[in-house]
Amino acid sequence: MDDSSNREQPTYTLAQLVGYATKLGSIGFGGPVALVGYMHRDLVERRKWIFEADYKEGLALAQLAPGPLAAQLAIYLGYVHYKIIGATLVGIAFVLPSFLMVLGLGWAYVRYQGLSWMQAVFYGVGAAVIGIIALSAYKLTRKSVGKNYLLLAVYFISTIFTIVTESESVLLFLFAGVLVWLVRCGPAFLKRRTNGPSVAISPLILALVGTPSIDWPKLGTIAAFFAKAGTFVFGSGLAIVPFLHGGVVNEYHWLNERQFMDAVAVAMITPGPVVITVGFIGYLVAGVPGACVAASATFLPCYLFTILPAPYFRKYGKLPGIIAFVDGVTAAAIGTITGAVVVLGRRSVVDVRTLLIATIALVVIWRFRLPEPVVIASSALAGLLMYSGAR
Repeated sequence: MDDSSNREQPTYTLAQLVGYATKLGSIGFGGPVALVGYMHRDLVERRKWIFEADYKEGLALAQLAPGPLAAQLAIYLGYVHYKIIGATLVGIAFVLPSFLMVLGLGWAYVRYQGLSWMQAVFYGVGAAVIGIIALSAYKLTRKSVGKNYLLLAVYFISTIFTIVTESESVLLFLFAGVLVWLVRCGPAFLKRRTNGPSVAISPLILALVGTPSIDWPKLGTIAAFFAKAGTFVFGSGLAIVPFLHGGVVNEYHWLNERQFMDAVAVAMITPGPVVITVGFIGYLVAGVPGACVAASATFLPCYLFTILPAPYFRKYGKLPGIIAFVDGVTAAAIGTITGAVVVLGRRSVVDVRTLLIATIALVVIWRFRLPEPVVIASSALAGLLMYSGAR
C-alpha cells in the first residue's frame, strides 16, 4: 500500500535513519551513482522505510536542483518523515565521516609530501566501483523504468546524451518531466491552483576548529568560491570537478595540477559523496579552517535547495500531473546514471586487469552478495599488487 496516511507514518526512528546515513557515509564507495543505488536498495527494497514514490520524488528533486546528487537525496529522505530536523541530522551524518577521512588524508599529504600509493589504490578501487555502479544502474532501471515505452525512450535518450557529452543537463531532466506529463495528463493540469506552505530555514553551521591564526580574508574568498560551486553546478559530484579546476588552479592558483588531481583521487578512494574533495582542497589551501569553510559553503546551498521545495513535493507529489513529471525526470536521471557507468568506465577500466577486477566485483556482489566494503578493500589490495606491473 502506498496511500497518503501510510506514507506519513514512519516505521523507523530518526536515530535509525541517522545511523544508516553515518554507515553509508563511512563505507559507501562509488560516488553518487552507487550511493543513490545503495539508498534505494537498503531503504526502499530491504528495510521498506521509504516508499518508492518518496524515493522517486527525492531523486527528481536532487536531479533538478544544483549540488551533489547523493547528498541531496539523503537530505530529502531525512525530510520525508522527520522534516527539517531529520534533513539536517541525516545530511550531517552522511557527509561528516568522509569529511573527517579527507582531513586525515590531507594532513598525511602535507606531512609526507604526497601519497604515492594513491594511484595504485585507485587502480583497483576505480575498477571495482564500475562493477558496483553497473549493478546499481541495472536494478534501478528495472525497478523505475521497467517496460514502459515512453519512459524507456526517455531513459535511452538520456543515456546516449550522457555518454556522448560526458555531462548532465538539467534542461534534459525538465524536458523529460514535461514530456511525460503532457502525454499522461495534458494541459488540464495547468488549471490546478497550488498554494504551497512556507518553509523555515535551518541552515547547517560548522564551527571552525581553533587555530593560532586565521586568515579571515582568505577564508572569505574560499567561502564565496565554494558557495558558488555548490549553487551553480548541476549534476553528480564529478560535475563540479571542472568548475573547481578553473577556480582553484587557474584563477586563484591555490593548487598546482598535480595537487588538484590528487585531491580528486582522494575523493574517489574515500567513501561518501565525491564532492567531499572540497574538504581536501580547503585543507591544502588554509588548513582545518579552510577545510571546514570549503565543505560547509559547498553543502549549505544543496541543503537549502532540498528543504525549501521539499514541502511542495510532499504535499502535491500525489497529484497525477506531478507523478507523471517525476516519472519522466526519474527515467532521465536513471538514464544519466547508466551513461555515467560508461563514461567512468572509460577512465577506470583501462586494461585486462581492471576489466577482471570490475567483472569479479559485479559477480561477487550480485551472485554471492558479498558486502561492498569487503569488495572495495580487496580491490584496493589488488590494485597495490597489480599497479606496478601495469605501468
